[in-house]
Formats: sequence, structure tokens, C-alpha cells
Amino acid sequence: MAPIITFAEQRDGKLRRPSLEAVSEARRLAGPGGRVESILVGSGVAGLAQELASYGADAVHVFDQPELAHYATEPVARAIAQVATETKAGALLIPFTALGKDVAPRVSAKLGAGLASDCVSLSSDGGRLTARRPLYAGKAFATVKFEGDLQIATLRSNVFPLAAPDASRKAEVVSRTVDAASRAKVVEVKATASGKIELTEAQIIVSGGRGLKGPENFHLVEGLASALGAAVGASRAIVDAGWVDHHYQVGQTGKTVSPSLYVAAGISGAIQHLAGMSSSKVIVAINKDADAPIFKVANYGLLGDVFEILPKLTEAAKAHVSAKS
Repeated sequence: MAPIITFAEQRDGKLRRPSLEAVSEARRLAGPGGRVESILVGSGVAGLAQELASYGADAVHVFDQPELAHYATEPVARAIAQVATETKAGALLIPFTALGKDVAPRVSAKLGAGLASDCVSLSSDGGRLTARRPLYAGKAFATVKFEGDLQIATLRSNVFPLAAPDASRKAEVVSRTVDAASRAKVVEVKATASGKIELTEAQIIVSGGRGLKGPENFHLVEGLASALGAAVGASRAIVDAGWVDHHYQVGQTGKTVSPSLYVAAGISGAIQHLAGMSSSKVIVAINKDADAPIFKVANYGLLGDVFEILPKLTEAAKAHVSAKS
């Protein structure tokens, strides 16, 4: 059976959770007798191969070159295409992250292979994949199959479970090189403040909307998020209003998230917002409007004033943490 290949995205020398989810899913699809191989691209990344092995990779193709320290679409796409071609891969799994959204279509075009994006489940029958993916901002789901030998899918973060890592597993490490030439060059990276939890990888997210009435009240959302050890999100309405930066935005034109717990505070639940968070495992909505659309998708609804409820939830969360410690 042809191997399943995954692209392992890393940042600052650490593997991102979606990369480990992709390897875990590849291992599940391949089964005990199947082969899983991963691709690492960057500078100083060779040491990450063992972690990929512990989650199920049988081989890791490492492109470790100083010129690859900063991501650029063209050389990364070349590296992925090179491995997929030489290994005669049957499937290629790429995380549905900002980077994955950029590189996957280029690899698909380069190899003439079908691409199913933003997949929320995969199944395999004799090596042929069937993918399930949302359509129309999550109002419907499509079940798709592939034509051609190579099947490419991007996987939504936090949807596919992590395998239990096995430190005793070893992987064959294949050192490779790729032409690092690119028509675009990274000259500077301006990162946001450190210490923030990445939205797309967070297990708990607390988001705020226009119901907070003004940017001066957004600290209520940040306070609850801090108490829960959660990431902070926002609706498009308050991003467009300039209350918070765009990197907080959850929704169709922001980030797609699938945390274990999503708390929506003062968010009405426009379809564009629901498209970005409706796959959350548990949704808690806080709104004083009983007819707010967010209540239709919420597992739990708190009908009331966010200015009264958020401080009480924050206080309770802090008390719970104190009691545990």
C-alpha cells in the first residue's frame, strides 16, 4: 500500500499541535501494516524527527537548511512535491492552518492532484480516502472522494484526536535538500506579544462581541480567559470597529477554531461567526437577547447581562483553581 505523507509544520523550533494531529490521523488511517512518513522543512529542525516518530511516523524527510529558516511558499511546496513524487505517496495530509492554506493549493497544482480542504473527518477503504468537509459556512457538509493516485487533504485543527505518544518508536530519518530560491523574500518578522495562546490550537476560547458595548469592557473577556487558561477571541463586528486587532477574529473571514470549550460573550451569532466556531465540542453562549442565533448552536445558554455574568464566572474559575492548588 502506498504511504501516507504528512507535512509537519513547526514554529520557532517546535512542532505545532496540528502537525501532530495530522501524523496521528495518518497513523490511524494507515493501520498497523501501513506506512506513514512526514516532511520537516526549516533550519535546525532535525531534532524534531523523534517527536514525529512517537506519534506514528515511520520515516521523516528532513529539509534542514539555513535558507529555509523563514517560511516561503515556493521552496516548501517543492520539498513536499519532491517527497510525494519519490515515495509514490497515496495521500498527503496538511494542517489547515494559515501556512497550510497557502501551500496546499500550490502542491495540488504542481502535482495535478485533487485537494479537499478543511476536512473534519477522513475514512479509508483500501487506501482510497473519503473526506467530510463543511460547505456554505457550515450549513451543510459534503462527502467527497478523490480521482487520481495522490489524494491531498487539509485537516481542521483540534478536530482530529492526538494519538498517545510512544517514546520507544523510532523513525528512519532521511536528510534531503531542496532549491530554496523564491520570488518572495522574508526581510523582517513582526510577531505579536508573546505569552498569548494561539487561537487555532487552543482547547478553551473566550470570545467577546458587540454586547460588551465598548473596547473599555473587553478586559472582562480577557479576565475570564486568563482565569480559565484560555485563548481570547472576538467577533468581526468589534474587530471592524477597531476594539481589538484582527488576529483575535473568529469567523468566516477570521480564524476557524474547534476548541473543547468555546464561550461566546455578547455575540449574537451571525452566520459568518458560526462558520468559524460551530465545530467546537462545547459552546456556552452568554447574551441578554433570548432570540440571538448563537443560542441555536449553543450547548449551554446563559440568558443575562454579560457585565454581571462574566465577573461571576471569572471569580468562580479563580476560586476553582485556588482550591485545586
